[in-house]
Amino acid sequence: MPQNDRRLWSKEELILAFNLYLKISFGKTHSGNPKIIELANLINRTPASVVMRLGNFASIDPFHINRGISGLKNGMNQVQPIWDEFFNNQEELIFLSEEILAQKQHTSIEKKYENILSDIKNLEGKDVYRTVKTRVNQSVFREMILSNYNSKCAISGIDLPELLLASHIIPWSQNEEHRLNPENGICLSALYDKGLVGINLDHKIILSDALKKKRDNEYFNKYFYHLENQQIIRPQKYLPKKEFLEHHLDTIFNK
Repeated sequence: MPQNDRRLWSKEELILAFNLYLKISFGKTHSGNPKIIELANLINRTPASVVMRLGNFASIDPFHINRGISGLKNGMNQVQPIWDEFFNNQEELIFLSEEILAQKQHTSIEKKYENILSDIKNLEGKDVYRTVKTRVNQSVFREMILSNYNSKCAISGIDLPELLLASHIIPWSQNEEHRLNPENGICLSALYDKGLVGINLDHKIILSDALKKKRDNEYFNKYFYHLENQQIIRPQKYLPKKEFLEHHLDTIFNK
């Protein structure tokens, strides 16, 4: 571990710190976190210096600013361009950050994500790059959203990762600009994607007419009746954006 960690951070290092910031809960940004230790080792920094950089990102995060949490303001000018670049071009920066991370881990992006890329062997040229980029970004989005909801379904509280989905409020195919926006994701089940369950602007659960028609069935009373008008489990950082919820209610819910 470096004895003197006062070296200026490179852009690559800042991008990697931001990548981790998106994937980690605010309450877990401490030097003993294995993910922080791993990144520190990869970039030859101390865990404490990585924690400081995460604090810099927190200081410019509107979520924390609105809560009155100031974060670490010394160094915020260094991280502001990375934050701005993400929100101006999310897909490019997320994929770049994963490429840099794979390189630091002495592997390739294709090898690192081979479990979700095993069926692309017949693709060629630009189709390969486009598919790899899309699937990697989707994987990172899932990691971001599960972290934001502490790996629990916002409706049921189920905490088995294999059963959880990073549901887009505005579907991936309908809006490129907000595909990776953490305010456009909720940790839920497929019920939300299919429009059978909705979330109103007060972040309360509503049931579709299609689902209510099943009120005479045992499963409705056992699993759904008690959900209506309950608040969703609040996320760690980013609440669903109201404009996105309105879109879901108008175009997907109850259809």
